[in-house]
Amino acid sequence: MHTPTCIADTTHHTGEGPLWHPEENRLFWVDIPPGRLYSYDPATKSHSLAYEFPDVPLGGFTIEQDGALLCFTHSAVLRYVPGSDTATQVASIDADTRFNDVIADPKGRVFCGTMPGETELGDLYRLDPDGQSQVVINDVDISNGMGFSPDLSRFYFTESNTNRIFVYDYTAETGHISNGRALVETPPDGGIPDGMTVDSAGNIWSARWNGSKIVQYTEAGETLQQVSFPATKVSAVTFGGSNYTELYVTTALNDNSRDREGSGAGGLFRIQDVSPSGTAEYRSDIA
Repeated sequence: MHTPTCIADTTHHTGEGPLWHPEENRLFWVDIPPGRLYSYDPATKSHSLAYEFPDVPLGGFTIEQDGALLCFTHSAVLRYVPGSDTATQVASIDADTRFNDVIADPKGRVFCGTMPGETELGDLYRLDPDGQSQVVINDVDISNGMGFSPDLSRFYFTESNTNRIFVYDYTAETGHISNGRALVETPPDGGIPDGMTVDSAGNIWSARWNGSKIVQYTEAGETLQQVSFPATKVSAVTFGGSNYTELYVTTALNDNSRDREGSGAGGLFRIQDVSPSGTAEYRSDIA
């Protein structure tokens, strides 16, 4: 495994939700609290602010069938076309807190989780193409990284504050998940499981908040390898590039001190020539 390289030396408070956009040939990711969407262009080796949502945090986004971005803020779901200067609300979910991580499934639905509030835990919702939503997992203590097995029989779901990655039986035709059970339980001193992705061989890559690393697991939950980063809070990971052989990794800088949180805290990293490669993420079909 190659050493991670910082390709965007940003100081984002909570860099999160990276997704490779194949038509744009760019990576998009978010800084959650200020509601900012960023992009990185590997051809020019440059990054820029793509769009800023006024006065709302941006928890995550999916790519729509037509290439637009479907962005999740608090209860609003907005459509943003890369390069434009506006975002239009296309759906609403009656959630009490902001969204934190989202993923599209093979039929264009979106699984979207919310943060805990002051008096109650969050939930995992499923937003269907007709704009209707329903809670599919109640009382989640920080909903986080999700993914699907290559054969679409499994749905992976991270509940960060329980230090667990769960696996559910998944039915692609209906979007139904069932029979949830813990697949990975991380040690208290190993960091908190955060964002994740699945490679073409079915291995799970999990970011470690307060763990300074990403960890690769087999589909049985056995550790294959760990990759260290010069950032304490490693938040999310995705595959990208023309052949999906590059890993893009976001990090956070919460207390504005790289002396405490690492020399690369808040930056965007890339690892090249990764094998097995990844695959393109599924696209939503909401708007």
